[in-house]
Amino acid sequence: MGWRGILGFEYGIVQAPLGPDISGPELVAAVANAGALAFLRTPDWEAPDYVKQLIRKTRTLTDKPFGVAVVLAFPHEANIKAILEEKVAVLQVYWGECSKDLVLQAHEAGVKIVPQIGSFEEAQKAVDVGVDAIMVQGHEAGGHVIGQDSLISLLPRIADLVRGHDCPVIAAGGIVDERGYIAALALGAHGIAMGTRFLATNESYAHPTYKAKLVELNNTEYTGVFGRARWPGAPHRVLKTPFFMDWRDLPSNENESDQPVIGRSLIHGVEKEIRRFAGTVPNATTTGDIESMVMYSGQGAGLIKEIIPAGEVIKRIVDGAQALILREFVSDKISG
Repeated sequence: MGWRGILGFEYGIVQAPLGPDISGPELVAAVANAGALAFLRTPDWEAPDYVKQLIRKTRTLTDKPFGVAVVLAFPHEANIKAILEEKVAVLQVYWGECSKDLVLQAHEAGVKIVPQIGSFEEAQKAVDVGVDAIMVQGHEAGGHVIGQDSLISLLPRIADLVRGHDCPVIAAGGIVDERGYIAALALGAHGIAMGTRFLATNESYAHPTYKAKLVELNNTEYTGVFGRARWPGAPHRVLKTPFFMDWRDLPSNENESDQPVIGRSLIHGVEKEIRRFAGTVPNATTTGDIESMVMYSGQGAGLIKEIIPAGEVIKRIVDGAQALILREFVSDKISG
């Protein structure tokens, strides 16, 4: 096992699931081939046959293990059944209860299960039902963010909670480089999860304009403007694009349902209209007014300066973290 491996993977680096289909087979395979844990995202509707096809396509691109993520707020039972039948390495769940029964189902199939949580209370429940690891999402994270605590305050509490349990803690939220990795380890994490940094890679299925905005723009905001009708009560962190800044004070009684169509996408094989204020990010197939669509991003966006291969992201973080530890934390101690 390589440096700081978790859950049987070579490195303690996780490519977080990127919805609705941004972390597709190409990105997941690239991350898996580089020795890290990567997650596909299932559709937000029941499509078990498609889910199996997605997993099998990924397996044509890598012989390494990988995971699949499910948002529990949407219909998911048939999709989870398909995932367990395919016996992927890890099932990741979010925005819903990770029950004891679900954990037992996963373990009976030989699949590890990792919930993403946003509070100490959620972490306690996850430990109690016997999950294999916990992904701790801080308020700094991009996309849909369930918790209100920053990673620097939440992570140490959960690290203390799991002490004595065989339950690695994975830190998520605003981490994009080796400095964030080392900081997370110092706070008690066993590994890190990154979404935004992997979104800005060659293999990501995000639209080129979306990737360019991640390099161009530095600031984000926690908001509830997008996707109110489809996913009510699900706040999110987005890039401060010109469109968002013009509409950030959208009245609470307005949502995407009565807005004009501004584009179209092929999402998980299904053609979808995208209305203004919809919560669907532009993927590689999207046409229309791309710059007026939602662009999720974590607070680490200001540290992303280029679009690079996913494998290079992992190499830079691992090599950079090792060098930084030796330079800043070890050499002085040895010489002293």
